[in-house]
Amino acid sequence: MPSVRSRPPASLYVAGPFAQGYTQLYNFLVPLYGLSLGLSAGEIGMLVAGRSFLAMFLSIHVGVLMDRFGTRRVTLFFVWTAMALAPVFPLLSWFWPLLLLQVVNGGALQFAWSGSQTLIAQLAEGEAEYLGRFSFFARIGTTVAPMIAGAIWDFGGAWPSYALGFAWGAALTLALLRAPEAQIAGDGRGPGRHARLRVVDVLPRLPDYMRCFALMAIPAVATTMAIIFLRTATNGVQSSLYIVYLKGVGLTGTSIGILFAAIEITSGLGSLFAGRVMRFGDPQRTMLSGTVLSILLICATPLTGGIFALLFVAQALRGWLQGVVQPMMFSVQAKAVGPYRQGSVVGLRQTMNRLAAIVIPPAMGAIADRWGAGHSFVILGTVLIVLCAPVSLITRRAARTATNQTEPTLGA
Repeated sequence: MPSVRSRPPASLYVAGPFAQGYTQLYNFLVPLYGLSLGLSAGEIGMLVAGRSFLAMFLSIHVGVLMDRFGTRRVTLFFVWTAMALAPVFPLLSWFWPLLLLQVVNGGALQFAWSGSQTLIAQLAEGEAEYLGRFSFFARIGTTVAPMIAGAIWDFGGAWPSYALGFAWGAALTLALLRAPEAQIAGDGRGPGRHARLRVVDVLPRLPDYMRCFALMAIPAVATTMAIIFLRTATNGVQSSLYIVYLKGVGLTGTSIGILFAAIEITSGLGSLFAGRVMRFGDPQRTMLSGTVLSILLICATPLTGGIFALLFVAQALRGWLQGVVQPMMFSVQAKAVGPYRQGSVVGLRQTMNRLAAIVIPPAMGAIADRWGAGHSFVILGTVLIVLCAPVSLITRRAARTATNQTEPTLGA
């Protein structure tokens, strides 16, 4: 059982809904704003992918800064950056300036979310039970954000919608200020007495990247990183072509928001069972099988014929699977790397997330422009299922390694 010290404070659970909901809010608004400007599916795909550009290259660096200077301290900086950029979106109507803004703002949102993940992993000591509870509360934010944003968009348009982005960041700031800071490696002095940040520390360092990528030598980390890439690919489909396809078959912004809410509600419920599921069977095989089913469900979207009830059921099932899998991934990684590399492993995880998020939406947009929206789901789904085969081999190898490491201990 986790120690008393590992129980996260309630204020951190409050921060969860606003942290993950912040990214989901913009995931929902940006495609709608692009459509209102008359952008093509390929351009919207580039906008969606643009939010992941900085995160792919700098997540490791930001994670190291969190380990070195304090997670909450670094996270708040990026929350304030996103708040400052929110009112700029409605001022831009050209694609390239909008893409540049999306790159910067998307990076700030991703770093704010990764900071929240790091803080809960540090304070919960990697226990799946507490990580599952955090995921449950985080899903409340991602459930509410699309519904509110969809309603505001339908009745008010861009300006009120992006004003919501500023208010959301203010609420996240208050929640984080109430949460404690985690200790850093070797300080032993308690929270709030971290080293002073210098200008030179802002620059990425090659040794930090090398040490983070070296974590892939740990079998559990390598397996979960591969699964994360596949899992994020399905989210990339949802945040790009899925919205475009649903608008094309006649669904309103509010209806699409309800579908987004469906996956978030069931995902939150599924996360509460992650701790129990992890105690039965092999967690890595469970994560892979859940990811395969998620791929099949999102890529079967054209087969629903645009029927809202079928779309709702598919979203609910996919949400449940993702809810169970996500805390398990966080727990396996957190326990594999130890208490003082949490920022680093979260940074590595976000790098894999953003790599998938950058590759998938433009690919979906390009395929849709060439062969149509329906065919793009089938083509990408086939590719992702094929990629699951080598991941299955990695999972089996990791399981054999874990068994070999456990047998001498049992025999001692």
